[in-house]
Formats: sequence, C-alpha cells, structure tokens
Amino acid sequence: MIVEDQAILAMELELVLGDAGCDVVGCAMDRAGAFEIADRERPMLALVDVNLLDGMTGPQIAQRLVSEYGTAVIFLTANPEQIPEGFAGALGAVCKPFDDQTIRAVVAFASRFITDRTVGEAPRKFRLAPWLKTPPAGIPSH
Repeated sequence: MIVEDQAILAMELELVLGDAGCDVVGCAMDRAGAFEIADRERPMLALVDVNLLDGMTGPQIAQRLVSEYGTAVIFLTANPEQIPEGFAGALGAVCKPFDDQTIRAVVAFASRFITDRTVGEAPRKFRLAPWLKTPPAGIPSH
C-alpha cells in the first residue's frame, strides 16, 4: 500500500514496486483513503509519506496501521526531523529524493523483516528505526 499525496510520485512508486514483483493493493492520498484500503486489503507493508495535505500526518497513520492492522510501515519523507521518536512503530524512513534501486532495496529489507523477523544491513538512504535494534517480542510474523 502507498500513502502519498503527490500523485505523480505515488504512480512512480506503484510502477517501481510492480516491476519488483510487489502486489500494490492500493494508493491513498489521505487518511480516509489509507484506512479504506487497510480495512479492505489488510496490507503487509505500507509506504507512508510523513506529511499529507489532509492534516493527518504519516506518523499518526503509521501508528494505527501498525497497531490495528499489523502492517509494517516505511516512511517516505523530505523532512526526517519530523519523524517522531520511536518512529510511531515504523521500520524506518527513506529520505526524498530517492531512486528506484533504493525503493527496491528497502522493500526487500522490509519483506525479510515481515517474513523472518530478522534485521540485516539497512539499505543505503534508509534510516532504520531505533526500536529495530531490539524488536518487541509481541510482533507476530506474517
């Protein structure tokens, strides 16, 4: 799932992820769209922009996706200083601008974490969430 209010960037991400073999279950530009997709699809992974135009920030969406849906979250941001301490449960953040190779590497990293609960070396341009150094025991694998 992609939550990004810049339509061109969301479409580009959808193409990159599709080319990488990912099944993108939906793209949302705001909170309502994000939770509509989450209710319907129960995504395993969401790429979430930190700042959205509707006033609901990415960290608030991420926290709910993690706690209510068990979704792993990666933040997309041009403003990493706006990510809250603890990353609101997200695995980490990719700083904009990014390239296709970075997105593929970050999704592969997240997929390994979702499947195996292992944390390997973080991809370049990826800021790993501090909590991943000692992951909480209560997070189930998919």
